[in-house]
Formats: sequence, structure tokens, C-alpha cells
Amino acid sequence: MLLGEFSKHIISKKDEILSGEKSAVYILTDWIRNTLHSKPVEHWQNILHTEITLVENKYNEFLITGKSDSGRILINALYNYALSYEHYILAKNIPDSIEFKPEN
Repeated sequence: MLLGEFSKHIISKKDEILSGEKSAVYILTDWIRNTLHSKPVEHWQNILHTEITLVENKYNEFLITGKSDSGRILINALYNYALSYEHYILAKNIPDSIEFKPEN
């Protein structure tokens, strides 16, 4: 359920990944931060609030961590999904005609 919600979100940001404007990990951290800053309404938001904590300082630096083993597993799964999606999208959109020419 939660992975499905993130999947919808990252798919909507496909063009930003392809243009190099944002990485999938940036999109993930932005999504987690926005979700944790808002009051949970949906069940998946409650899960995120229960399992993950966000610590920020006055310089807008932040740390996202799991509150328990299951929270750490959730963060790892979301991170791996984000990277996997980014690699899939980029590989799918690389032209087949690119030739590698080593420098001599």
C-alpha cells in the first residue's frame, strides 16, 4: 500500500528524472518529508508516521531514520525501489545507437 503510493508519486515525476532535474532519491526524500510534515489522513500515511522519524536542524539539513527494525526495512525498500525505478527509466530511454569509443 505504502510502496504503491510512492510508486504513483515517482511515476508522476518521470520527466524530472529524465531531464536530470531531480534524482529518484531526491524525490523519495522530498515525498517522505512532505508526508511527515502533514497530518496523516490515509492509512499509509499513519504507517509512515509510525515507522519513520525525521530530524531537521535550522540549516534545513535532515536525517530520515526508522524508529524500529521494520521502519529501517521500510526505508531500505523505498530507497531500493527509487533507485530501481530510476535505473529502469534511464536504461529504457538511452538510445541504442550510442557507441563507446575509448580514449587513447
